[in-house]
Amino acid sequence: MSRSPYDTSTQPGAPRRAVPSPPQQNPYVPKGSPAAPLRRRPRPRAQASRHGSASVPQDDRGHMDGTPPQAPTGSRGRGRARHGCLSTLFWIVMAAVVALLALRTLPSSMASGPAVPELVSFVPVAIVPSAICLVLAMLWHRRVLALVCLLALAVNGSWHAGYLVGRQRVSAEAQAAVAASPTTDDAYARVMTLNTYNGQASAAQVVSLVRERHVEVLCLQELTDGMVEDLERAGIDEILPYHVVSEGASAISNGGRNGIWTAAPQADVSRNLLPIDTSSMPAASVQVGGTTVRIVSVHPNSPVRGAQDLWDEGLSVIGSLSDYGHAYLIMGDFNSTWDHARFRSLLGTTFEDAGETSGEGVHMTYPANGIVPPLVEIDHIVYSSGSGIVVSSLETAHVAGTDHLALIGTLEAR
Repeated sequence: MSRSPYDTSTQPGAPRRAVPSPPQQNPYVPKGSPAAPLRRRPRPRAQASRHGSASVPQDDRGHMDGTPPQAPTGSRGRGRARHGCLSTLFWIVMAAVVALLALRTLPSSMASGPAVPELVSFVPVAIVPSAICLVLAMLWHRRVLALVCLLALAVNGSWHAGYLVGRQRVSAEAQAAVAASPTTDDAYARVMTLNTYNGQASAAQVVSLVRERHVEVLCLQELTDGMVEDLERAGIDEILPYHVVSEGASAISNGGRNGIWTAAPQADVSRNLLPIDTSSMPAASVQVGGTTVRIVSVHPNSPVRGAQDLWDEGLSVIGSLSDYGHAYLIMGDFNSTWDHARFRSLLGTTFEDAGETSGEGVHMTYPANGIVPPLVEIDHIVYSSGSGIVVSSLETAHVAGTDHLALIGTLEAR
């Protein structure tokens, strides 16, 4: 038997040693031609996906370059990453809104704490950031955040439903009568209240506003002797010939005295209706139609730091008027809003706040002397419920020199 030229064994039966196989000749390359250089298989180029991001072709074992397979990321995943910081910011905003709403639920015994009255004044304003967060949360598919925003809006809206759905409104005849001309012979009267900011309001503008709007009952707060004289020089007595100004403020002054001017004769006049620290409360009775209306001009202390007790006491004194059986028309700067538990306690079941019962929206009156528009409604027209009088058709008006807007309404005696 002939031997293979590659068989290196020398003895029969000896174990064969492994030898390398001869190089394989490419049948398409002539024998003796030089070997072709080795080439690396090129890496597949990234192809742009329809979303604009680069993607590498992959099979069931992963990417062509050997990296492990990854779950595809769609636009929703990128959206979550893109809006993550803003979502966190909106969560912080909504946490503040929820905390503010929680302060609003405090009982009146706990609602006079440090900074609580000031913060609660802005509860209606919280509707704006809640609505903005709700819209963006829905667009970005943040379901939990959207639910929180929706609940906050629902709670806040339920508290202020009276501002949108009126319960007590004057008739169309009343509105037409006060718009035509002022007269004390009918059952209607245009009423107005204004804080004069320590007597710095323009007396000429006050008188002009009274004349243009046919005001028959005017209540002013923070009056000074100079302001009263300016009103007289501007002709207030020609339009509203009857007036009473309260006694001087107590040792704790919150801006001067209060006054009442009327077109109809005044009766049962008082310069200090009830004992109260800070501004005294003048009162007078006038006839509107067949109803005797008891008018009171009020200005309790503001709930600034260190004066919360005076604020609480002042509102309690005003609320004590419910013990008397008059048809009250109480107007002035209450330094409180519908959202304050102390103000709602003042109203009780005896008084109505014209702003909350008329269904004509909010009428922010403070602050009115800066770039920022008024954000709180602390000036009110309050009247006795079930006494035969109703006030609505509210509006505000600007007067130079003061940090409050004037609040005007129409009274109807039924």
